[in-house]
Amino acid sequence: MFRQALSSSTRAAARMQRGTVAQTRFASGGSSYNQPTGLLFGEKIPKGQKRQKEDWENMYYFGLFGGMVFAGVVLMYKPDTSIQTWAMAEAKKRLEASGDVWQYKPSPNSGHPNGV
Repeated sequence: MFRQALSSSTRAAARMQRGTVAQTRFASGGSSYNQPTGLLFGEKIPKGQKRQKEDWENMYYFGLFGGMVFAGVVLMYKPDTSIQTWAMAEAKKRLEASGDVWQYKPSPNSGHPNGV
Protein backbone atom coordinates (compact mmCIF):
# COMPACT_ATOMS: atom_id res chain seq x y z
CA MET A 1 0.00 0.00 0.00
CA PHE A 2 2.75 2.40 0.95
CA ARG A 3 4.68 1.42 -2.17
CA GLN A 4 1.68 2.22 -4.42
CA ALA A 5 1.18 5.63 -2.80
CA LEU A 6 4.87 6.39 -3.15
CA SER A 7 4.97 5.36 -6.80
CA SER A 8 1.83 7.38 -7.67
CA SER A 9 3.21 10.49 -5.95
CA THR A 10 6.49 10.01 -7.80
CA ARG A 11 4.62 9.80 -11.10
CA ALA A 12 2.66 12.96 -10.26
CA ALA A 13 5.87 14.82 -9.43
CA ALA A 14 7.46 13.66 -12.69
CA ARG A 15 4.38 14.78 -14.61
CA MET A 16 4.57 18.24 -13.04
CA GLN A 17 8.24 18.57 -13.97
CA ARG A 18 7.59 17.61 -17.58
CA GLY A 19 4.83 20.21 -17.97
CA THR A 20 6.90 23.28 -17.16
CA VAL A 21 6.66 26.30 -19.44
CA ALA A 22 10.12 25.88 -20.91
CA GLN A 23 9.44 22.30 -21.94
CA THR A 24 5.89 22.67 -23.21
CA ARG A 25 5.57 21.84 -26.89
CA PHE A 26 2.87 23.20 -29.13
CA ALA A 27 1.66 21.57 -32.32
CA SER A 28 1.24 25.01 -33.88
CA GLY A 29 4.91 25.86 -33.59
CA GLY A 30 4.75 27.74 -30.32
CA SER A 31 3.12 30.73 -28.79
CA SER A 32 2.22 33.55 -31.16
CA TYR A 33 2.22 36.35 -28.59
CA ASN A 34 4.19 39.40 -29.69
CA GLN A 35 5.47 41.69 -26.98
CA PRO A 36 4.12 45.25 -27.34
CA THR A 37 6.74 47.70 -28.57
CA GLY A 38 4.75 50.92 -28.32
CA LEU A 39 5.32 51.65 -32.02
CA LEU A 40 2.47 52.40 -34.40
CA PHE A 41 2.11 49.49 -36.86
CA GLY A 42 5.44 48.17 -35.54
CA GLU A 43 7.35 50.79 -37.56
CA LYS A 44 10.38 52.40 -36.02
CA ILE A 45 10.68 55.94 -37.39
CA PRO A 46 14.14 57.53 -37.47
CA LYS A 47 14.46 60.64 -35.33
CA GLY A 48 13.71 63.89 -37.12
CA GLN A 49 11.56 62.24 -39.79
CA LYS A 50 7.79 62.01 -40.16
CA ARG A 51 5.97 58.79 -40.82
CA GLN A 52 5.26 58.31 -44.54
CA LYS A 53 1.69 57.33 -45.35
CA GLU A 54 1.12 54.39 -47.63
CA ASP A 55 -1.10 54.65 -50.71
CA TRP A 56 -4.03 52.73 -49.24
CA GLU A 57 -4.35 54.79 -46.06
CA ASN A 58 -6.06 57.86 -47.56
CA MET A 59 -8.50 55.68 -49.51
CA TYR A 60 -9.30 53.79 -46.32
CA TYR A 61 -9.93 56.94 -44.27
CA PHE A 62 -12.05 58.63 -46.96
CA GLY A 63 -13.97 55.44 -47.62
CA LEU A 64 -14.62 54.70 -43.96
CA PHE A 65 -15.51 58.17 -42.72
CA GLY A 66 -17.09 59.27 -46.00
CA GLY A 67 -19.29 56.19 -45.91
CA MET A 68 -20.37 56.99 -42.36
CA VAL A 69 -21.23 60.58 -43.32
CA PHE A 70 -23.17 59.36 -46.36
CA ALA A 71 -25.08 56.84 -44.24
CA GLY A 72 -25.88 59.57 -41.70
CA VAL A 73 -27.24 61.90 -44.39
CA VAL A 74 -29.31 59.12 -45.95
CA LEU A 75 -30.75 58.15 -42.57
CA MET A 76 -31.50 61.78 -41.73
CA TYR A 77 -33.46 62.42 -44.94
CA LYS A 78 -35.16 59.05 -45.38
CA PRO A 79 -38.95 59.22 -45.74
CA ASP A 80 -41.11 58.57 -42.71
CA THR A 81 -42.73 55.20 -43.36
CA SER A 82 -44.17 54.54 -39.92
CA ILE A 83 -47.72 53.26 -39.62
CA GLN A 84 -48.70 56.16 -37.33
CA THR A 85 -47.82 58.78 -39.94
CA TRP A 86 -49.76 56.96 -42.63
CA ALA A 87 -52.78 56.43 -40.33
CA MET A 88 -52.87 60.12 -39.30
CA ALA A 89 -52.80 61.30 -42.92
CA GLU A 90 -55.49 58.76 -43.88
CA ALA A 91 -57.71 59.79 -40.94
CA LYS A 92 -57.39 63.50 -41.81
CA LYS A 93 -58.27 62.78 -45.42
CA ARG A 94 -61.36 60.74 -44.49
CA LEU A 95 -62.58 63.29 -41.91
CA GLU A 96 -62.19 66.18 -44.36
CA ALA A 97 -64.03 64.18 -47.02
CA SER A 98 -66.93 63.56 -44.64
CA GLY A 99 -67.04 67.23 -43.59
CA ASP A 100 -66.01 66.67 -39.95
CA VAL A 101 -63.44 68.83 -38.21
CA TRP A 102 -60.35 66.87 -37.27
CA GLN A 103 -58.68 69.55 -35.12
CA TYR A 104 -59.75 70.20 -31.54
CA LYS A 105 -61.36 73.59 -31.02
CA PRO A 106 -61.68 74.55 -27.35
CA SER A 107 -64.97 75.91 -26.06
CA PRO A 108 -65.27 79.58 -24.98
CA ASN A 109 -65.72 78.50 -21.36
CA SER A 110 -62.41 76.60 -21.28
CA GLY A 111 -60.33 79.72 -20.70
CA HIS A 112 -58.13 78.90 -23.66
CA PRO A 113 -57.11 82.05 -25.60
CA ASN A 114 -58.33 80.55 -28.88
CA GLY A 115 -61.71 79.50 -27.45
CA VAL A 116 -64.47 79.65 -30.07
